[in-house]
Amino acid sequence: MAVVFKKTSMLTDVPFHYCPGCTHGIIHRLVAESLEELGVGQKAIGVAPVGCAVFAYNYFNCDMHEAAHGRAPAVATGIKRARPENVVFTYQGDGDLASIGTAEIVHAATRGEKFTTIFVNNAIYGMTGGQMAPTTLPGQVTSPYGRDTNHCGYPVRVSEMLATLKGSYYIERVSVNNVKNVIAAKKAIKKAFEYQLEGKGFCLVEVLSTCPTNWGLTPIEALKWLDENMIPYYPLGVYKDEGAQK
Repeated sequence: MAVVFKKTSMLTDVPFHYCPGCTHGIIHRLVAESLEELGVGQKAIGVAPVGCAVFAYNYFNCDMHEAAHGRAPAVATGIKRARPENVVFTYQGDGDLASIGTAEIVHAATRGEKFTTIFVNNAIYGMTGGQMAPTTLPGQVTSPYGRDTNHCGYPVRVSEMLATLKGSYYIERVSVNNVKNVIAAKKAIKKAFEYQLEGKGFCLVEVLSTCPTNWGLTPIEALKWLDENMIPYYPLGVYKDEGAQK
């Protein structure tokens, strides 16, 4: 019998620990497929965050390094500078990257570090119980109070911010809430790795993701909520692509 579909070799056989309906699994697969299709699996090095994806080293079939909370860009900087021939990526959530790790990602981008960041934005702290994150929407319900902009200020739009920095090369925001957007997300992730292989500057793909458990929604309701609430506040698209200018 002919095989028409199979799991990418860049993912291990370890079952994901994520909650039902969580889209981390989709994003993992897109990253893994991109590495496999580019033929760089044997020289890929990933950096796992502190957060829901803290066990990413169990799932990707390549060398992985665990970083302290928010410090994945610093770790990736050291790895890429020491081993420039390797393909280096960080996989980070919004609590890791946009809160305790804000300085790390901003300075990595402004230095033009030549690694790739996959930034998963689900607008909430998922691992620690659903508290307000830097990306939580105005009025969004979280544990315990939600975002009152008069008290907490406004969400951080990471892609828009990093796109203003001289050292960033490619910044795009995508989503994985439907088939069309998953296909576009795969294209963006693969392009980010291609730019790294070409020796270009800092690349980041922000992926809008769901958290059904902490949003208090079913998986299907969560996909709809992302579409109706997150995408209007975090518009999809390319925020910077130096390669397209040439």
